[in-house]
Amino acid sequence: MSDDLGTATLKPARTKIRVWIDFVCPYCLLGERLIRTATEGLDVDIEWMPFELRPHPTPTLRPEDDYLPTAWKQGVYPAAERMGVSIRLPTVSPQPYTRKAFLGLQHAVEQGQGDAYVDAVLRAFFQEDRDIGDTDVLKAILRGLGLDPEALDAVLTSPLRGERHDAALRQAREAGIRAVPSVAVGNRLISGMPQPGDLRAEILRRTS
Repeated sequence: MSDDLGTATLKPARTKIRVWIDFVCPYCLLGERLIRTATEGLDVDIEWMPFELRPHPTPTLRPEDDYLPTAWKQGVYPAAERMGVSIRLPTVSPQPYTRKAFLGLQHAVEQGQGDAYVDAVLRAFFQEDRDIGDTDVLKAILRGLGLDPEALDAVLTSPLRGERHDAALRQAREAGIRAVPSVAVGNRLISGMPQPGDLRAEILRRTS
């Protein structure tokens, strides 16, 4: 006898994971690739969360100083080579603040383009050597996603959007975020680049 109310007809709820990033952290580009590998084929919604490593007015890093070239040579380039990801140390100096880019992310999410925007901004900085702190660059990214670039002007001057961003930064500190990328699946927090197998297993455990 068939059961018209059988569970076979029911779709499980989509799993939501939160990912804290900063657009000037190369490990966020690499981590994004790992997260997409881990979630391939799964019903997962990714909520990209802001975490500014050096918010204004904290001075940002300069690629001509010793720290960045050394860190990239010892860590970033070897990791990227293992993963087969194209990446290079941007020449933009000093590195841009990322508040504008995160305000743009709010707009992109509302237009259903959050994932694509995150990918485009990270690629713009780490593969195309573009200044993602520049309004015109962010407008070009929005245009490339089929969104109205001129909408960014209102986004950047909106007190409500600024308050949302500041609230999200406070929430990150309260959640204990200290490094990016950091990934939360339910109440489990993974700090740093996740292992795709471990992340996928955690997601599947929560949907089984």
